[in-house]
Amino acid sequence: MEKARTLAEWMTDRGIGLEQLLDSSGLDRKVLRAIVNGQYTPSPLQRQRLADALGVDVSSITWGHQEQVQHIYGHGPQFGRSP
Repeated sequence: MEKARTLAEWMTDRGIGLEQLLDSSGLDRKVLRAIVNGQYTPSPLQRQRLADALGVDVSSITWGHQEQVQHIYGHGPQFGRSP
């Protein structure tokens, strides 16, 4: 079994561009860009569609956020004063 790689690495390895992956996976453009950039964790169905489009097994692609997730505290202005 090959070492798991990111979606972007598989795209480079297979010579597949964003447009081609967009056509073959059937995903929304914004969602696909977010997945490729590591800003969105895809659902199991989205993962399968992308793996099929690349011709690899789902387990050979690393999924998840590559960017730091920022947690914002507080309720916001809609609830009045913040502590």
